[in-house]
Amino acid sequence: MVVTQRAARAVSATALLAGSVVLGTGAAAAVPSAAMTPSALPGASARPDASALSDASALRGASALPDASALPEPFAGIAPEADVSHHGHVLLWGAGLKVRMRTENHGPSSLTGVTVRVRISVALAGRQELPQSCLRADRRTVLCRTGSLRADGVQERRLALELRLAGRPDEVVVRVDTLWNGGATDRNPRNNDHKVLAPATGDEYVF
Repeated sequence: MVVTQRAARAVSATALLAGSVVLGTGAAAAVPSAAMTPSALPGASARPDASALSDASALRGASALPDASALPEPFAGIAPEADVSHHGHVLLWGAGLKVRMRTENHGPSSLTGVTVRVRISVALAGRQELPQSCLRADRRTVLCRTGSLRADGVQERRLALELRLAGRPDEVVVRVDTLWNGGATDRNPRNNDHKVLAPATGDEYVF
């Protein structure tokens, strides 16, 4: 029997088609019946399992609401704010230097106390009579505490210093400022940091 090339190609094509049909049938038979259900098909609108919804909701809630113990303390580490002011006058006559001042707190936070620093451009005499709330820090510096200050600006602390100088200068420069205020932030330092030039005229020079 003689088979032409055209007939051979036709026979081969027929065999390939038959094999494809057989393989396709076998593959379909090997797929589990569960995989052919509507819920397994792409785009199917099958209802999800209730337990899966519960787990997903729990996960979303856990990521949105951190543990309360991990939250920082409200306003932790934020310093209070207080506007402290010192105002008064300086008088120089001979070897005597008078310093009068009042200290106020304009808030918004109350303070347990303030330390006022008074520095003089010349040396003080060896012996000084200071108020009980004051002490001599060095040859030219006196420190005074005020006591507590409410934040309403009504309460004030008054200070009177009668200082003796080592000599009889023609003039002195007096510097008044806040050394300590309990760690509060003062956004208006201009009203508690003063430098006053006082000639020896016996007149009051205001700050």
